[in-house]
This record gives sequence, structure tokens and C-alpha cells, in this order.
Amino acid sequence: MQEVVTRDGFQNEARFVDTDEKIKLINQLSQCGYARIEVTSFTSPKAIPALRDAEQVMKGIKRHPGIDYTVLVPNLRGAERALSCDVDEANLVMSASESHNLSNLRMTCEQSFHGLSEVIKEIQPTRTAINVSLSTAFGCPMEGDIPLETVLSWVERFAEQGVRGITLCDTTGMAYPTQVAEVVDKFRERFHNLQLTVHLHNTRGMALSNALAAIEAGADRFDSALGGLGGCPYAPGATGNVCTEDLVHMLELMGYRTGIALEQILEAASQLPALVHHDVPSQVLKAGHRLNLHAVPDLVKEHAGN
Repeated sequence: MQEVVTRDGFQNEARFVDTDEKIKLINQLSQCGYARIEVTSFTSPKAIPALRDAEQVMKGIKRHPGIDYTVLVPNLRGAERALSCDVDEANLVMSASESHNLSNLRMTCEQSFHGLSEVIKEIQPTRTAINVSLSTAFGCPMEGDIPLETVLSWVERFAEQGVRGITLCDTTGMAYPTQVAEVVDKFRERFHNLQLTVHLHNTRGMALSNALAAIEAGADRFDSALGGLGGCPYAPGATGNVCTEDLVHMLELMGYRTGIALEQILEAASQLPALVHHDVPSQVLKAGHRLNLHAVPDLVKEHAGN
């Protein structure tokens, strides 16, 4: 399980979440059993003002052994800033769709690839690992379905450059279970040595079903956001990420070992409405664990006694 709430979750919020509150939340999440926490983004503060405190947050958190603290890196300047904070991993981003890449990054896919190749060269001599997130891998809101071979060809080109992992992103929640299963299966078939992460959004209510399909096809790493927060500012129709506590609750009931302390992340999630000044989509936060039982009504007790 890989938490993205303080990057993907907060980047789309209208209100700025205080730097100290971000640090406090990340330190709390570091106690919960995550494999990776995406802390922030070294994007231009003009582009994403909600994450303008990237250096302060990254340098202010208490790191725990066994957790990779990753950050989004869009370009060489972002890489320089990230490396100055000694991040564990740099997460580079481009789209599999030309339209979304132009909308999001103001570049063609080929231009993005060239730019990210320079970033990879800059980072590779350091201890920092490299992951590449491919947005719109399961569909583009402007182009529709992206051919699977297009997605895999971008994976191939980044694999040739020696990146550690690839994240396949369902940027606007267009994925459906059989499609997810096919994409993950083909990825696993071709790229045995790459770390695969699946990044799902719940725009159409299929994120949990898609996660199960991905697991059955061989995926074992998932991005998720506490409270179900998130969404790409440049993707029409995008809503929140698959909710961490909803996903963990489901998987643990099914016998999967997520490594996450559910009660601890629910405690952390309960603080989000005050931080972002609105309700959050989390279902388990509202309803509780399925075995959080209610008191027996007096009427039932009286009936049982008769």
C-alpha cells in the first residue's frame, strides 16, 4: 500500500493545508505500515500552489526505515530540488495520451519523454530510485481508449533507461475490471523486473472492483489516498483516488495482508475534514468496520425477555 494523500490528495484542494499539519499527518501515517508515502510534488509553486512548501515538508518529516518517501518530479529543476532533500524515490510523470499530455504538461508525449530522459540521467548517479507514472493508461477523457500497445511501448522505452518501476494510472476513473486484468497481465508477461504500481480513481465507482481485478492478474502495489481525496487539476471529470481505508478494509476481510493498521489510518482520516474544510468520500470512515456493532434497542431486549 502506497499513500498519496499529501501529494495527489492535497494538490487539488482550494484551501492550503498548513505545512506543519502536512508534516504531522505524514509522521502519523509513517506509523501505519505503508511501503511508500508520496510526500509532495516539486512542481512549480505557480502551477500547484497547494504544494508550494515541498522543501519544508520533505525536510520536516521524520523518516521511518522500510518506507520509501517519494515525490513527484516534473523536470530537471524539480529533480534538483528533490535531490537537495535526499528523497528515496523520484516519481516522473507523463501521459500515454497526446491530448492529456498537452493539456497537463504543455508538451507532446515525445517531448515529455525526451525531457524525462534528461531527468533520469540526472538522478541515476544518486541513491534515489526512479518511478515513472503513465497517466491515462486506461483511457483518456478526450481521446477515449488508448491502445494497450501504445501504453506498453512507453513502458518499454522507460524500462530500457533503467527505471525501477512504472505506475499505470487510471487518471479519470475510466478503467473497468476486465480491462485492468488484461493490462496488468500483459505488463507482467513482458516486464518481469519492473516494479508495477496500479493507481486507481473512483470516478465511476469501480475502483475497488478494479483493484481486485488487478490483484488477480498479479499486481501487488497500489496507490491510494486517505479519505479518497485527490484528482488531477488538468483532467476533466477526475475525482478522488481509491480510498485507502475502504481498500484496506475490503482486502483484509478477504484475507489479503496489506500491512496497514486499519484503526490507525481511520484515526488519521478522521482529521481530514478539518484540514480540507469539507467532507471526504471515505465510506468506512462514515460507516465504520463491518463488525462495529450497534447496541441492541430496548424494544428488542424487552421482546427477548418475554
